[in-house]
Amino acid sequence: MSVTVSELDVTVKTFQEGKGEVQKQAQQQLNEFKSNPDAWLMVDKILQEAQYMPTKYLGLQVLDDVVNTRWKILPRDQCLGIRNFVVNQILQASESEESLKANRVFVNKLDLTLVTILKQEWPQHWPTFINEIISSCHSSLSVCENNMTILRLLSEEVFDFSAEQLTSTKAKNLKQTMCQEFSNIFQLCNEVLTTANSIPLVKATLETLLRFLNWIPLGFIFETNLIETLISRFLEVDHFRNITLKCLTEIGSLQLGQQFQYDEKLVQMFTETLTVVARTISVESNFRDLYAKSRAAEQEYILNLAIFLCNFFGAHLNIVEKLPNPDYLLHGHFYLIKISLIDDREIFKICLEYWTKLVQELYDEMQQLPMTDLNPLVNMGVGGLANGGTHPSSLANYPLRKNKYSQVLTSLRQVMVEKMVRPEEVLIVENDEGEIVREFVKESDTIQLYKTTRECLVYLTHLDVTDTENIMNEKLQRQVDGSEWSWNNCNTLCWAIGSISGAMNEETEKRFLVTVIKDLLGLTEMKRGKDNKAVVASNIMYIVGQYPRFLKAHWKFLKTVVNKLFEFMHESHEGVQDMACDTFIKIANKCKRHFVVMQAGESEPFIDEIIRNMRKITLDLSPQQIHTFYEACGFMISAQGQKNVQDRLIESLMAFPNQAWDNIIAQANENPAILQDAETIKVIGNIMKTNVAACTSIGSYFYTQIGRIYHDMLNMYRASSQLISDAVASGGKLIE
Repeated sequence: MSVTVSELDVTVKTFQEGKGEVQKQAQQQLNEFKSNPDAWLMVDKILQEAQYMPTKYLGLQVLDDVVNTRWKILPRDQCLGIRNFVVNQILQASESEESLKANRVFVNKLDLTLVTILKQEWPQHWPTFINEIISSCHSSLSVCENNMTILRLLSEEVFDFSAEQLTSTKAKNLKQTMCQEFSNIFQLCNEVLTTANSIPLVKATLETLLRFLNWIPLGFIFETNLIETLISRFLEVDHFRNITLKCLTEIGSLQLGQQFQYDEKLVQMFTETLTVVARTISVESNFRDLYAKSRAAEQEYILNLAIFLCNFFGAHLNIVEKLPNPDYLLHGHFYLIKISLIDDREIFKICLEYWTKLVQELYDEMQQLPMTDLNPLVNMGVGGLANGGTHPSSLANYPLRKNKYSQVLTSLRQVMVEKMVRPEEVLIVENDEGEIVREFVKESDTIQLYKTTRECLVYLTHLDVTDTENIMNEKLQRQVDGSEWSWNNCNTLCWAIGSISGAMNEETEKRFLVTVIKDLLGLTEMKRGKDNKAVVASNIMYIVGQYPRFLKAHWKFLKTVVNKLFEFMHESHEGVQDMACDTFIKIANKCKRHFVVMQAGESEPFIDEIIRNMRKITLDLSPQQIHTFYEACGFMISAQGQKNVQDRLIESLMAFPNQAWDNIIAQANENPAILQDAETIKVIGNIMKTNVAACTSIGSYFYTQIGRIYHDMLNMYRASSQLISDAVASGGKLIE
């Protein structure tokens, strides 16, 4: 080729560091070089003579391309030449610790190239590779360290990524060869782990071992001193404890078949690991503060501990539960309780997944009990689990697993209440018309987290409804007395209270809810400042909206709540009107029948009163909030079974929009040009949206209203189209 290495250096440097036209030209030259089928013949010179390191990376890129696309058609002597050249380059660059450190990125790229060659050559054309790499380990510690990296990369390629990059036959062949030759690799790893003192070498070996653990024959793990070495030699050492804990997690996650009798070894590993962890971080520590103040490596250790406990319990909880001494079982779970309180969402999600699995299993076990034993009242038609949580006293005499966890579950209830997240996310966005509107986010990380946390708390309530009620009442008292008052604490508690709707039987729910509402109303009176009052008020609205069963059973309370919502609709504080409208539509949908029937002590159905006073109620609401109000009233009207009454209600509901519509139609008939007026267009859009809102909830019964405005809508559409056509004809097309 006509290009020299020094010229290539200049071109690569121009591409990397230049700008504008010169950079583009350099890129073009490099693309031409890489596409030249003979470019690879220069790779040896490039790697030996290039002064600019990215030029060497370019050489390896070209070589990788040849290995991946043309290896099978190259003569064997050329294949061997490339192979030996790459091996020599690696040995040369890693011959000393200083050299390896200085050329780390380059050596890593060389290692990847060697693994690419191995996938083509090994074992068929290079059967001695494993023996060769093990032999070369004895030449120097730095070579041994890098060889560990090569073995790790090879393991990843064969066992983790093979499905994407290799044929199934090739992958199977590589896996079989690796397993057959693993005893030599294990011997090397074991030798390093038991005798080496070089920190980089031991770290590289542990990283490599981590990749091996999910596929090597189990005898290498459980019938050797590997676990003991990991725990006794590395778990307490700062440099190694994170990677060691990851290795132990991998072992603890292994799903062992019935034919393997390794339970004793697993229990020993768990108890010894927990003992060492306790010496590092006491279970009594405040993990939330500790995590916040810790360095990255210490935070990683806490994360790895959470993963270890969750994975081990997830796979082998039954063998820990069988231990005669329950201390290790409880100790491990209390570590998870403390870790769950850390202000880190990803850590909480890891713990939450395990907690939900555990409480579901405990609940399912409780459900297996004969229903007559579980709740003697069930034979008399009085509520059991189907109608809410069972009283814990009726379960105390059964040898249930949940009894072992009573302290843990009490702490877990407190955690779930404290960590409850916002039930739904609302985005304030600007629509195409420039209006500020609210959009409900259907699926987001927060909503998914809320659903899982709620599921866990509902199971916990079923497992012990009294404990859940007591915890929530105590936390509420601490809001009232001010010892734990904050907006966040008040919000999370109220979201938690709302989340367990339906998990209590009706009588318990009534008592609990009356206490909660009474305390929150008292808190509203007690708090000074509009912001504080608004937070409590919005939480009251949220909770009552979550308990339709209670509202349906107590009409006077339901009416009082709705009237209170109407008051809040005049409140100017940010978010209160939105919350009032959202709660109103929620209640209207869930309790719609109660608004259209005549209630005891009333002179008319409540819907009539609402429609009659609607102008006054919605006076301070934004157009979008008014649409929500119309949709809510539509839900109520849809529950009215008598058609003549339903038509009358629809006519009354739509009276104001229809009046505005009639005025515009009358003006448009006299002067069609008003349809071009910006303010008129805005009013028409608002009327249409009001009709859509009401139609959405009323459904097919809305056709009488549609019939009333249908012809006028068609005429308006025709007139608007004509105005657009005229504007285009006179002004020319704006967009070609």
